[in-house]
Amino acid sequence: MYRLLTNLIIILMTTLILVGCSGTKVFKEKRPLVDRVEIFEENNALKNHPVNFIITTPTNKKVLGIPLGKLLYETSHPDPREQFNRWLQKKEKRVAHLERWISKKQITALSNYANKFNEWLKKTGEPPAILDSTEVENSKRRIAQYYKNLGFYDVQVQEQIQKIDAQKIVLKYLISPKNKYLVDSITAKIESPQLEVLYNEALKNQRIKKGTPFEINKFEEERERLFLLFRNNGVYNFQQNSIQFTAAIDSTGKDMTIPVTVRVEDLQQRVNDSLVKTPYTQFKINSVRVFIDNLNSENSFSQFTDSLSFNKLTIYSKGKLKYRPKAITSGIVIKEGAFYSDDDRNATYRYFTNLKNFKYPSITYTLDPEKEALNTAIYLSPRERFSLGFDLDLSHSNIQDFGIGLGGGLGIRNVFRGSELLELNLKNTLGASRDIAQAGDQFFNLFELGADIKLSVPRLLIPFSNKDWVASDKAPKTEVILGTSLQENIGLDKQFFKGTYQFDWQPNSKKKIQLKWIDLEFVNNRKRSNYFNVYKNSYDRLNQIAQQYNLQTDRVDSSGNLLIPEGATDFINAVLGNETVLTVEDEEFRTVNTVKERYDRLTANNLILGSSFSVNLNSQESIFDNTFYQLRWKIDWVGNLFNYFLSSVNAKQNDLGQNILGGVQPSQYLKTEIDYIKHWSLGRERVIAFHAFTGVALPFGNSTNIPFARSYFSGGANDNRAWKAYKLGPGSSSNINEFNEANFKLAFNIEYRFALTGPLKGGLFVDLGNVWNLWDDVEDPKMRFDSLKDLSEIAVGSGFGLRYDFDFFVFRFDTGFKTYNPALDIGQRWWSEYNFKNAVFNIGINYPF
Repeated sequence: MYRLLTNLIIILMTTLILVGCSGTKVFKEKRPLVDRVEIFEENNALKNHPVNFIITTPTNKKVLGIPLGKLLYETSHPDPREQFNRWLQKKEKRVAHLERWISKKQITALSNYANKFNEWLKKTGEPPAILDSTEVENSKRRIAQYYKNLGFYDVQVQEQIQKIDAQKIVLKYLISPKNKYLVDSITAKIESPQLEVLYNEALKNQRIKKGTPFEINKFEEERERLFLLFRNNGVYNFQQNSIQFTAAIDSTGKDMTIPVTVRVEDLQQRVNDSLVKTPYTQFKINSVRVFIDNLNSENSFSQFTDSLSFNKLTIYSKGKLKYRPKAITSGIVIKEGAFYSDDDRNATYRYFTNLKNFKYPSITYTLDPEKEALNTAIYLSPRERFSLGFDLDLSHSNIQDFGIGLGGGLGIRNVFRGSELLELNLKNTLGASRDIAQAGDQFFNLFELGADIKLSVPRLLIPFSNKDWVASDKAPKTEVILGTSLQENIGLDKQFFKGTYQFDWQPNSKKKIQLKWIDLEFVNNRKRSNYFNVYKNSYDRLNQIAQQYNLQTDRVDSSGNLLIPEGATDFINAVLGNETVLTVEDEEFRTVNTVKERYDRLTANNLILGSSFSVNLNSQESIFDNTFYQLRWKIDWVGNLFNYFLSSVNAKQNDLGQNILGGVQPSQYLKTEIDYIKHWSLGRERVIAFHAFTGVALPFGNSTNIPFARSYFSGGANDNRAWKAYKLGPGSSSNINEFNEANFKLAFNIEYRFALTGPLKGGLFVDLGNVWNLWDDVEDPKMRFDSLKDLSEIAVGSGFGLRYDFDFFVFRFDTGFKTYNPALDIGQRWWSEYNFKNAVFNIGINYPF
């Protein structure tokens, strides 16, 4: 079997190579190829100008000057099956020789593989950029139209071809814009009197103004403004094609100003065989009715058996209404007696969609001819009350050789008749590790079980208050989350408890706010004795000192190494208790003290109780918008009220005067961070992405350091990619711990993203950053941030990446090189580790920022 597989691979690779070599000859073009396109406006080069994106004579994309896409495409063949057959028949005995190795069926399979490989070459590759006179003329017309849209109606465009060699040319477009036309007078001719009143009242918002350039996009903006103006002020049947602009351009080219007429015609309706004009009028809402459990037309009202009136709305339902009336009506911003508004309709749609209790809502309007008003009907079809889901995942990490996780989730809608959503989730993970020996030689020797429950309420739920503090169109939401997890044979066998009470709302489409009133986390380390098995660096530093200064044989094994845990902890206590020759003046004594402090910090149980506030801004209009920014600011205040309460009731304290509750020291700190992302689109799938982050967590009062779970680290696939996660810093220290973290972080990243060929993308990046200890209990000056001079310890990494776009996600492979390493001596920090030996290879899903 192994031999057969080897033969197949050899034959397949030989076939593909032969197919590729033959294809190159077929596609080799003799016509001139466009090596590059240059666009000039009055002798000024337009490199990143929008006009570059509208031409239809693009060049082949290059990487380091090599057109990879073109080479791939030229490697393919127009008829791969015929090519394969010719290869088989080229030598008289080739078929017979192949059939000795493999069957006829497998030869057919080879032909299919060659065909698929050939199709992949065409799809991934890029056709040669052949000079096409038709496309040149098309590009000239598009450039001219682009300038005319900006007001340059006398623009002239010419092409110029410059030969590089017999095969390559430079295609140049020479643009002479001439003079720019301006808007002269603006006259409005509006046939409907009510629309004329609305138009005149909103003239201050007009997008076209006298004396401004005659630009087409301004007229499109004005058309959209008028459309929304009328539709949001009662004219529910207004049509955009009723708006017309006419302009009188001087054909002689002497008068550079253009008078404009804005025409808004009446509604045209077909009556029998004639078109009849009807003046547009404003309509108010006569009634609002809600129909639950039925999406049929109004002639099926007999199906509804229950009804009630609430806040001037009538609710119909099948059987008894299962929702509290306020839960339905609070999000309906369509009000009786108000003018019809598209905005109100859309806000009502969003409300019912965000509830996650109903299928697609339907809102219809019918005209009441007697009252000349609109009757509104909202049709809601509830989703299934219960939903159940399962997930399965396989994993591998430095902790476990193999892991399998099984999870399940149960969703319950409308739990308390207020459109709430209750979610129950359970996750169980079994893992196998060769580093853990258990009786019975069990394969699965790692275990983690987690569960959480989350209640989502579509309003801000403030105890003892029924007031709606945030309007329903701002998507207010209250979430109450309780969760726990338990580990076995994983690290220190942590046991987690968490509890959250938070508010979320969205003031507008670009801003989100979150307020966590209660953010509770309790971490219980159930296996502190395993510390030196997990944190090997701490053990190695301690064991190295013990080789010289330990005098008791019962602390070490037969090899002279400290026993875990008794030997290691006894030696620490002996050194710090002055039972050895080491004194506080010795470097080794200070190292042992540092190991002891880190041991105490990482094995200590944590009780974190506080609040937080965060604001997120996002200017991105859609997933196709590549020029945008995102800004997130967050502040946490932890332990202030809780420790004040403990002090007021005279709670137990330790030797340092810090409050203790159940043997646990509650944390107290203030933390704030800013995260900024900015993207600039350069066109043709080219983007510059910038990311900046700064965060600091300052302990005070009841704490002298920050809990490990709330600290910062540097390195990793989404941070400084020249270092592995937790392997950079703090400061200029030399990566002395397994998990290097601190309470102050700076990070800056800039990345140039570009297309290579087809779905394959590339990236060049520079990452800067580090973490430091600021105003906590760490005394090592290499780890602390004491002044602005320590900014010289910002690490610099640079590199390149390959990304493959699968449409629904991006697979990313980045290679980072240590460009400036602050852990080295000052004279060796730059470039000394800039090589593949010290490079870090990162695999990630989607872009890092």
